[in-house]
Amino acid sequence: MPLQMNRDVFITCAVTGSGSTQDKSPHVPRSPKEIADSAIDAAKAGAAVVHCHVRDPETGVPSRRLDLYREVTDRIRSADVDVVLNLTAGMGGDIVFGSTEAPFPVNEAGTDMIGASERMAHIAECLPEICTLDCGTMNFAEADYVMTNTPGMLRAMGGMMTELGVKPEIEAFDTGHLWFAKQLVEEGTLTSPALVQLCMGVPWGAPNDLNTFMAMVNAVPQDWTWSAFSLGRDQMPYVAASVLAGGNVRVGLEDNLFLEKGVLATNAQLVEKAAGVIEGMGARVAGPDAVRESLGLTKRAPK
Repeated sequence: MPLQMNRDVFITCAVTGSGSTQDKSPHVPRSPKEIADSAIDAAKAGAAVVHCHVRDPETGVPSRRLDLYREVTDRIRSADVDVVLNLTAGMGGDIVFGSTEAPFPVNEAGTDMIGASERMAHIAECLPEICTLDCGTMNFAEADYVMTNTPGMLRAMGGMMTELGVKPEIEAFDTGHLWFAKQLVEEGTLTSPALVQLCMGVPWGAPNDLNTFMAMVNAVPQDWTWSAFSLGRDQMPYVAASVLAGGNVRVGLEDNLFLEKGVLATNAQLVEKAAGVIEGMGARVAGPDAVRESLGLTKRAPK
């Protein structure tokens, strides 16, 4: 695709994620109230979209509980600031194998494998405007953990998203994920133009060097909307790189805990810093109404 700087950029804030960060920073929200409050603060700071997971309020470990998603959804929707709600649909595809000599039986403590309908239950319940679709299987940093999203599972979940009228945000962690996403659109499982998030620097997906990044960017169909992020200290450099390459940006505590070296961040502070980068490049920060218009979203009340 021809490269042209994006002059109207929307910011997605990934509020809490499902990584083991809950004890690494006091700013990582756990309870539905904390997650919603952090998302609302991020929206007030300039985020047009908030991407939310939920956690066990006591332990901070990732959760799939419907009541937690419903509380987060209700709190964000009743806030005095508008924002596009994006819920994860990535939970429930985790396999942790046994030892290298005896991979089966799997490690039951870390394995969480459920069916497509159960993985989509909170999406059907809460009806966010956007939900994520992790468009492939990959090894993660942990030795024996595999994020599992088979073609059959993705077709089933993608079809449910389309039927529900929830816009999938395709999360592409490598070039093959983009390849399959285009196949889903071609066969009609997902509608065109699609929305894609380029996930850079996640071990062991696409490394976050600029050559790989541009290979990912150039593989995105020209009529699709895309955004990108990287992790840790590379989060803000990828804000600039994404804008320059024609995309939108994602920041937040799911991907990075620090405002600068040694200084722990809040979600609002990361959004404010990203907005400063965007505006310093001569671009504008787009609001939720502009995102809804460009993506064809309709804000709906849950059932």
